[in-house]
Amino acid sequence: MSRILTARPTGRFSELYLLMWAGPLAAAGLATLSSVRSGQVQQAALQPAIVLLVVLLGLHFWLSFIGSRADQLLLPVAGGLAALGLVIVGRLDPDSLWKQTAWVGLGVGAAVVLVSALSEPSWLKRYKYTWAVLGVVIAGLTLVLGRDPHGGGASLWVRLGPAMFQPGEILKVLLAVFLAGYLDDKRELLSAASLRVGPLKLPPLPYLAPLAIMWGLTLLLLAVEKDLGLALLLFGLFLAMLYVASSRLVYVWSGLAAFGVGAYVIYRFFYYVQTRVHGWLDPWYDPTGGSYQIVQALLAIGSGRVLGTGLGQGMPTLIPAAVTDFPFAAIAEELGLAGCLAVVALYLILIYRGYRIALAAFDPFQQLLATGLTTVLALQVFVIVGGNIKLIPLTGITLPFISYGGSSLLTNFAIVGILLAISDRSARVET
Repeated sequence: MSRILTARPTGRFSELYLLMWAGPLAAAGLATLSSVRSGQVQQAALQPAIVLLVVLLGLHFWLSFIGSRADQLLLPVAGGLAALGLVIVGRLDPDSLWKQTAWVGLGVGAAVVLVSALSEPSWLKRYKYTWAVLGVVIAGLTLVLGRDPHGGGASLWVRLGPAMFQPGEILKVLLAVFLAGYLDDKRELLSAASLRVGPLKLPPLPYLAPLAIMWGLTLLLLAVEKDLGLALLLFGLFLAMLYVASSRLVYVWSGLAAFGVGAYVIYRFFYYVQTRVHGWLDPWYDPTGGSYQIVQALLAIGSGRVLGTGLGQGMPTLIPAAVTDFPFAAIAEELGLAGCLAVVALYLILIYRGYRIALAAFDPFQQLLATGLTTVLALQVFVIVGGNIKLIPLTGITLPFISYGGSSLLTNFAIVGILLAISDRSARVET
């Protein structure tokens, strides 16, 4: 509150200029879809684009009002991806378009709250064990109360009143905050080597406990919740932050080896994992059964070629759960390789700015936190795009800002809000 009362408004003109493109981008896509379906552009079809532009400009003017000096490229890129997300949802599941629009508004609202509350992001470190406990509770709720509304085999949703929510989305952020605090405290001990195991030099055993816990947690997610995507994401997040904190590659290689051994054991005993791996290695073995989804996605990607079939002109709706699991394949079919490269370029810019914020962070905790949150976004993009193009086994992770899903949008905009707060803090310290 004191920060708001003493705020000195600043001009964020680069951000404002770039944000002005988000609304027209969504409007152009939605207008095209309306024209394809009805032969004319209906005024109601443009309303979600107007809402998107209003909420993004609302966050921009709030940042200007409180005198924020945060990165001016992060929000426009996230807004552009959210605009494309509205178009893709409007194409694949028109009935869910207004729900997606509402979740975008709530996500931007969450970013506003976090930017305002985190004038000093380091206070999050004081409650690192609180975030860890909350994460354990969330994981437990998913295990006990998790449901599978889509019949895909993974019970990852919890019902909150009329809405379904994925607790795993919150778990990613809570884990990043906890690990940033814990690893910052143990940085020197993790960097030192006092225990020798064969050719490896390791820190004292008590400080290896988090690695063992993370290994067990990810394998538990894989075995019990059948969530290969979240398991990969959480363990990748942990290894990335551990390396940044210690600068020792031995942790990364040891962690990857341990995860590989555990994953192989689970593969041998769980049919669900075997099905995913077999479908990845040879989707044409069962093209009308367990591999139907990935086969349809590959056909869609192939038919798009360089420039695509045109928005609204393809058949991406033949892909089951395309709006959540395969939006990248839908983009490849109707916008072609050119559209895919543009989307990947936006994600690369987003990830680059996130790591740039981490490098400029005010203290080691904020550096680790920015690194972790950016890694969450990077791993999500890699896992879902890799699954869509058959680079890795298919998982249920959403494509940030584009896939349909309220919990995903809330979490990703919350990440943007925290990164903006860290960036602002760093800029204020420098001056």
